[in-house]
Amino acid sequence: MARRTIQIDLNRVEGDLEFQLELEGREVVDARCIGSLYRGFEQILIGRRPKDALVITPRICGICGTAHLYSAVLALEQIGRIAVPPNASRIRNLCLMAETVQSDLRQSFLFFTADFCHPKYAGRPLYEKTLGAFLPFKGWAHRGTLEHSRHVPGIVAIFGGQWPHSSYMVPGGVTAPPTSRRILDSLSIINNLTRWFEQAVIGTDLGPWLELESADQLFAWLEAADTHANSAIGLMTRMSRDIGLHRSGFGTSHMLSCGAYCDSAGGQMFKSGFLDGDTGKIEPFDQAEIAEHVRYSWFEPYEGGRHPFRGETIPDFQPHSDRYSWSKAPRYRNEVVQTGPLAELLIDGDPLIGSLYRAEGGNTWLRQFARLRRTALLLQKMREILHELAAHLDDPHFTSPAEEEIPDGEGFGLITAARGALGHWVQVTDGAISRYQVITPTAWNASPKDSEGRHGHWESSLIGLTVDDPDDPVEIGHIIRSHDPCLVCTVHLLDTGKRMTVWP
Repeated sequence: MARRTIQIDLNRVEGDLEFQLELEGREVVDARCIGSLYRGFEQILIGRRPKDALVITPRICGICGTAHLYSAVLALEQIGRIAVPPNASRIRNLCLMAETVQSDLRQSFLFFTADFCHPKYAGRPLYEKTLGAFLPFKGWAHRGTLEHSRHVPGIVAIFGGQWPHSSYMVPGGVTAPPTSRRILDSLSIINNLTRWFEQAVIGTDLGPWLELESADQLFAWLEAADTHANSAIGLMTRMSRDIGLHRSGFGTSHMLSCGAYCDSAGGQMFKSGFLDGDTGKIEPFDQAEIAEHVRYSWFEPYEGGRHPFRGETIPDFQPHSDRYSWSKAPRYRNEVVQTGPLAELLIDGDPLIGSLYRAEGGNTWLRQFARLRRTALLLQKMREILHELAAHLDDPHFTSPAEEEIPDGEGFGLITAARGALGHWVQVTDGAISRYQVITPTAWNASPKDSEGRHGHWESSLIGLTVDDPDDPVEIGHIIRSHDPCLVCTVHLLDTGKRMTVWP
């Protein structure tokens, strides 16, 4: 059977993303995920004072700047052995949750569900209801998301002075204390958002929905009331399963979460871990097991994989070689892994997500469903944090470090951003940054092949897929957008050529 190569520009993602697919008939037999943007932040930071990272790294991304700031400050605090008071951790967590909630809602109902409005689904039983809910700028879920999600980053501005690109986290804590006014203003935002989420997204109160613990309970809940079935998550679930998204997009079965939200006892509110897809066991996470490969990336080559403390990010653009991406290929224990809300909730032990995963595996629908499950959990957690702040209003929000400057040394900061595991690795020599390496969630998921020729997670999730129309492969969009791609804040260096855009 003759092979055909198609090149796709994938829209409705953060940044520029291309795929080059090899098809035999209508089956994808090879895939190359092309990160077409060079970022360069690692070079920008070399030679600067350590605390400059707190101003520069939030600008890596306009969507998740709080996450980058959190990772950067944790790395500096590790180098300086700087303790943080509980109120500072509460404020940091609250702001990161606010940023994640906005990102998850917008990704779900502005980016992902728009594909359900594709004309190819016009004959489906739910198509008219889908249009009514998800049609861009006209559907009630789309318009409601635009209206209600825009307020939640205001919590970051309340405590951090601005959003995006805030720099209110500093070694030792945060720059502003909690006050009654800040707490009440934040509670008002969360209450309004929760009310809309309950009415429009899940069609019931938050408590009963979070009490669902099994696949059988979820599907019984969907059928129990029209408000459930016709809610945004109900329509998303029913349409996804009608078109078979629970049978596609599996990719690697290895899952990674570096944990999320530092608690007052020095631990994490959401567990870290590595879910071994071969054994089904969750094992402790160790950042020393991370290595980045560049064999198929446009960077100065080196042998095998390197831990970020030994890593290099030296651009070496070779557009007509077998190298094809500006993304490196991170690996954990030499395994291809995926990260994101599905991995996060599986490793943390969410019973509903675990039940669905055991029944059907890590498919496209479940990955997207897990994102909205997490939204509900975070809305609940945000309210709890604000009540904790109110109960400890006079506690310190900052502990002055013993030394004014960050000493020489090395440290890392690992958190869970909206899209999954995020890490910053920093080395300081003679008072200046001598090495800075960042691994973003999309780098894990969108990686090219590694030194052993193994495809990254997105690539492997597409190989074997059958597309109905190779000239309009909407199936590709479903799978990749379920990961919430983010490839922003970079320098464009890719040469031009023939392009295809996935609808619309």
